[in-house]
Amino acid sequence: MNNESVSREKLVTDVKVVLSDAEDLLRATASDASERVKSLRPKLEESVRSAKARVAEAERALLERTKAAAAATDRYAHENPWKTAGVAGAVGLLLGLVIGRRG
Repeated sequence: MNNESVSREKLVTDVKVVLSDAEDLLRATASDASERVKSLRPKLEESVRSAKARVAEAERALLERTKAAAAATDRYAHENPWKTAGVAGAVGLLLGLVIGRRG
């Protein structure tokens, strides 16, 4: 998985945490009778709903791209088995040499 995918996944996770905290705040202030809280609650509730929908869409798009990349990799490996085996062998050899020198 590349750094961009990891960053996007972390962003989605972080946004989910923020949304969860906002929902907790909404529940905690449900009994607050001040006018300011009453006027802000509907706007915050709508913002949370909207953000959750956007996060869900971003998550679906990320999953689709990940599946497409995995399918392309699988297709390439099936179309070029000897190249794939050669590259995997070379990577394994290099890793073995690096690990062997450290030990």
